[in-house]
Amino acid sequence: MPRKHNRSARIMLDLSRGIHPLTDFKRNTAEFLRQLKETGQPVVLTINGNAEIVVHDARSYQRLLELAERLETIEAVREGLASMKRGEGGLAEVVFDELEKELRCEGVA
Repeated sequence: MPRKHNRSARIMLDLSRGIHPLTDFKRNTAEFLRQLKETGQPVVLTINGNAEIVVHDARSYQRLLELAERLETIEAVREGLASMKRGEGGLAEVVFDELEKELRCEGVA
């Protein structure tokens, strides 16, 4: 059974324990669900020996989505800072004034 991890720990799949045939999952669903909730670790299910499905409990999946969103935000900030360092872009006040003018011309604002 995979180790329990706290919120700040990286989620790593224990390849020696986290891969199972789909038929095992079907036969022992209750045990797999208990393990998923207890450990927060995903389980990879195979069909004909090939990894086909990853199963998460809802809480760990939500954490994964939140982490992905944070990483996207960080990347957007990095891109914005790099753009600024290259001298691209403009003053926020000027950009917002231009945007407001465009929206008024379109009848939105």
